[in-house]
Amino acid sequence: MIKVENLKKSFGVNDVLKDVSFEVADEEVVALIGFSGCGKSTALRIIAGLETYNEGDINLSSDNIGMSFQYSALFDSLTVRDNIAFPFEVGEDLPGYSLKEINTKVSDTLNLVGLPNIEHQFPSELSGGMKKRVSFARAIINDPQIMLYDEPTAGLDPMASTVIEDLIVKLQREKKASSIVVTHQASTIRRTAQRVLMLYEGYIVWEGTPEELFDHNNDNPFARQFRDGALDGPMKLRI
Repeated sequence: MIKVENLKKSFGVNDVLKDVSFEVADEEVVALIGFSGCGKSTALRIIAGLETYNEGDINLSSDNIGMSFQYSALFDSLTVRDNIAFPFEVGEDLPGYSLKEINTKVSDTLNLVGLPNIEHQFPSELSGGMKKRVSFARAIINDPQIMLYDEPTAGLDPMASTVIEDLIVKLQREKKASSIVVTHQASTIRRTAQRVLMLYEGYIVWEGTPEELFDHNNDNPFARQFRDGALDGPMKLRI
């Protein structure tokens, strides 16, 4: 579903992605991990078509892509209903739907993410976890075949994070999209992903399953440093 080959991206003299290659299979969920600022979100935005790149190839089996942003990216001046319906009302390539059909899809999608009957509320009236779920609803309303999650549990307490993780699993089961989850959170990696890619200094430096990542018998220096949160190791944090 997703094939990235020799991807390179620079911002001025800063080479963020130097040579990144990976694939995501049909219906697979891959966690993309690494230090803040290592280029995870940049890679996600490039796949979504929101960012240009310098070199490489990206091949997607579908252009029907949903993306949930780190800070929800809801329009504060619009109601929940209008935020979720936004892709239908501005997308030139989307099939035509009547107002009734759009409202029904919004209602059904809110039910799917566990937020019924909040269409007329505004983002300012919602908690952080609710905003995340509204963002998910907007991302999935077109039944995407590719889902991209940028730090879906960032800034949430453990209970709210569990709700979001459960929702990612539920959406994967029901929508069957190929998905990439950018995250730092161990529980999100364990509970949502089948495979893990670790990005550092512009390269994929480790690949494996969540079980392998957190296995204390795994002596890969990159996996061990991430697992233990150690300051000493091959990955150097620049502050």
